[in-house]
Amino acid sequence: MPQTDDGDVTENLCFANAKVVTRDQVFTGAVSVSQGQIVAIEETGDIPVGAMDCKGDFLIPGLVELHTDNLERHIEPRPGVEWPHAAAIVAHDAELASTGITTVFDAMRVGSIAKENTKGGYSKYARNLASEMLELRAAGALKISHFLHLRAEVCSETLLQELAEFGPDDRVGIVSLMDHTPGQRQFRDISKLKQYVAKKRGMSDAEFEEHVAHLKGLREAHGDAHEAGTVAEAARFGAVLASHDDTTAEQVAVSAGHGIHLAEFPTTVEAAKACHDKDIAVMMGAPNIMRGGSHSNNVSALELADMDLLDIVSSDYIPAALLQSAFKLASVWKDLPRAIRCVTESPAVAAGLQDRGVIETGKRADLVRIRMVGDTHLIRSVWSHGRRVS
Repeated sequence: MPQTDDGDVTENLCFANAKVVTRDQVFTGAVSVSQGQIVAIEETGDIPVGAMDCKGDFLIPGLVELHTDNLERHIEPRPGVEWPHAAAIVAHDAELASTGITTVFDAMRVGSIAKENTKGGYSKYARNLASEMLELRAAGALKISHFLHLRAEVCSETLLQELAEFGPDDRVGIVSLMDHTPGQRQFRDISKLKQYVAKKRGMSDAEFEEHVAHLKGLREAHGDAHEAGTVAEAARFGAVLASHDDTTAEQVAVSAGHGIHLAEFPTTVEAAKACHDKDIAVMMGAPNIMRGGSHSNNVSALELADMDLLDIVSSDYIPAALLQSAFKLASVWKDLPRAIRCVTESPAVAAGLQDRGVIETGKRADLVRIRMVGDTHLIRSVWSHGRRVS
């Protein structure tokens, strides 16, 4: 894992009269911060001189986001419309900070398909975008802590060539094995793929059928080599390797054989149970929780929560949903600390980050102050490494 230092830090802060959410309890107390770290936690209603009176608001750890499509949405706000990358990165960073996310693993696809081969083709972009991200971070232009999450699409033409462009110094924290071959995993129901891709790319029925056939041919020709190469490259980066859209116990067994301990969005109860049997943490999407089901007709995250098969939540494609989903899980489980762990400590641990995700002395001062107005959770302010960012 790359070095985790990020930006300047403040001197001293004290958050008092707050409902402090720790790993396993909620209490009225004070949290003191110095040089970007939590240095003291006290259960008390007192408000020391110079302290910030949180007026009974919740104080939780900064949210840790392992898989978000939000950056891709900023760089291509409409199909075929490319936005200047630096402006997109800064806007994405500010948006995440405003939703309480203080650590993000920015998802970037690696593995492309030449556009001349199919109307569903797409060009490479990850290396250039990652370089711009790292440059902005080095310049102190970003509010929160950024790592890279390379989404390795095995059903593609150029995966291994694109992975070879990255190295151990690129802050690659996660590499996920993605296989969007039609007819399996997320797109077992090909009509859902058609609904998603054909509309977005303006494909006719014939063009969609050609696209499906092309993808299946790519998987047959390159899939096994791409999968093996991705496992090796993740080890070279020192990154956590994740599975994606496991559907069957057999697929989970393959993931476990690769040494995977993080499963992104398993699509069935069978797969989620198999993950827990193999000591693989299950991550589901916050939009799935908020909507009460999957937009692809896969398993409901709330069903997995009821079965104690849900460990981590990702905002996926709606950053603000991450905090909302935690409070919804708290109402399901009747356990706020457990729900908050799903969006803070558990993803941090899964990604190999031991310095954040919990309000505890010695940890990073990544903190979010939240006020309840009726049933609405309003983010009052956000601190990343002791520095106010929203």
